Amino acid sequence: MKPIIIANWKMNPQSSKEANKLFEDIEKEIKDIKKAEIVICPPFVFLPSFTNIKKGAQDVFLEKGGAFTGEVSPLMLKDLGCEYVIVGHSERRKYFGETDEIINKKIKAALENNLTPIFCVGETKKEKEENRTEEVLKREIKGGLKGLGSFEVTLAYEPIWAIGTGNACEVKTAAKMRGIIKDILEESFGKGVSKTPILYGGSVNSKNAAGYIKEAGFQGLLVGGASLDAKEFGKIVESVV
Repeated sequence: MKPIIIANWKMNPQSSKEANKLFEDIEKEIKDIKKAEIVICPPFVFLPSFTNIKKGAQDVFLEKGGAFTGEVSPLMLKDLGCEYVIVGHSERRKYFGETDEIINKKIKAALENNLTPIFCVGETKKEKEENRTEEVLKREIKGGLKGLGSFEVTLAYEPIWAIGTGNACEVKTAAKMRGIIKDILEESFGKGVSKTPILYGGSVNSKNAAGYIKEAGFQGLLVGGASLDAKEFGKIVESVV
């Protein structure tokens, strides 16, 4: 399968003019690249602007509609042309109190409306230092995927200590984590989920990107800060195909 390269712009940029310029610049950088599936996940307000590249949302609400002020439903995202949605990002867990139960409901809502969830899991620095990484991954994976009738899910391993720090996970360590995640999936849900794509995210750049795909065996990347630099993002994509 083609590597999946997802750009998570987070709460950037600050105007539609800047967003359109960034999108156009990225489009130029990747226009000749056919051997990767590229997905842009901008803030909700910029989703209607982009048409030529696959797009995803950074979050989704767990209901289709109703009296939920400020939320965005899976049906709205589909109507805007989204194919993917990021669910369970560590920033949603930390700043908005999202639990495994809430994340599970969001994943189900996405799947029921034909959106592919990019389901994020990963340990904090403290959990890593306490040798609790596998315990955390098992809890998050089992909780997030509980009771699913479909496994059209893409999983993203994002060690929280690596996100936005410049301290990316070493390729050998990342490869070990990918193996652990695969084992957890199979032990918890059966061999049928062994083909679930697993991505890496956390201080990805053009110098380390290829290692995660070609050495560690990940099926793609979830790129944060580097996706706001069109040339750097283009180099990341080029390096993995």
